Amino acid sequence: MNNRPAVIAIVGPTAVGKTALSIELAKYCDGEIINGDSMQVYRELNIGTAKITEEEMENVPHHLLDLKDPTESFSVAEYQKLVRDKIEEIASRGKVPIIVGGTGLYVQSVLYDFRFTEQPKLESSRTRELESMSSEELYSMLEKIDPEAAKDIHPNNVQRVIRAIERHELTGKQRDEIEQNQGKEKVYPHYIIGLNINREELYQRINKRVDIMMDQGLLREVKGLYDKGLRDVQSIQAIGYKEIYDYLDGLATLEDAVDKLKQNSRRYAKRQLTYFRNKMEIHWFHPFEDRESILEEISAFLQENQ
Repeated sequence: MNNRPAVIAIVGPTAVGKTALSIELAKYCDGEIINGDSMQVYRELNIGTAKITEEEMENVPHHLLDLKDPTESFSVAEYQKLVRDKIEEIASRGKVPIIVGGTGLYVQSVLYDFRFTEQPKLESSRTRELESMSSEELYSMLEKIDPEAAKDIHPNNVQRVIRAIERHELTGKQRDEIEQNQGKEKVYPHYIIGLNINREELYQRINKRVDIMMDQGLLREVKGLYDKGLRDVQSIQAIGYKEIYDYLDGLATLEDAVDKLKQNSRRYAKRQLTYFRNKMEIHWFHPFEDRESILEEISAFLQENQ
C-alpha cells in the first residue's frame, strides 16, 4: 500500500441513508463520490435503483453513474478496474475518494486484492444446454453444486447462475474455495463506514421508499424498458424491475407486484447485511444518531493516512 491514496467507503442495506451521509461527508472532507451500486451504472434505470438526482448531489462530483445501456452487461472485474483508475484520478487532484453503495462484492473487489481472470468457456453445446433450462432448474442445480454461491445470486438472474455453474464445471471447485486466498490483503488504506438501524425501522423505510418510487413514476420507467422489448438482460434482473415486469406480463396484479417488490427489497437488505458483516472490516454507525462520531472518525483516519 506504499503511497496508495486513502479511500473512504460508505456501505449498508438499501434505504438506510447512505446517500444523505455521503453528501455531508464529501463536503466535510473535500471528497468526490464513486458509485458502489451494480445497477446504478445503467442509464434509464433511475427510480428503481434510487439513483441520486442532480439536485441531491448538491454540486458534489459523482462518478460511475450511467455508464451502460440497459442491454449491456457489466462485471465486477470491469467495475474494479474503472474504480481503481478513478481513485487515482480523484486523489491526484487532492480530493478524497468516497465509494458509496450497497453491492458488497463490488466494494470489496476494489479495496482488497481480488484478482479476476477471464473465465474459460464450456463447449458451446453445453452452454446452449444450460441456456435452454428454466431458471428454476438452473438455480436448483447451482444450489446442489455450490450452495454458498447460490445464496448470493437471485434465482431470476439467469446469466449469473449459468456463470456460477460453468465455473464449477470447469474448475471442479466451489466459489469459496476459489476465492479463499483472495480478498484478504488491503489494496488501499481505507475506512469503511457501515450504516444500520434496527430491523423494524429499516423495513418501514424500505416499504416507504417503494411507495415513493411508485409515486415518482416507477411503473412508467419500467414500462419504457418493457416496451423496448428488453428481456433476459442483466439490467432488468434488478429488484424493482422484474417485479413490475410480472405485472406487465399479466402474471400479477399491480398491488401484488408492489408487495413483492417490498418483500424482495427487505430480503435483499438482509443479504446485504450478512455479506458486509462477514466479508469486510467495517465500523458500524447509526446513520442519523452518530453523525458527529462519523465525522470525527473520518477526520482522524485522514490525518493518519494523508
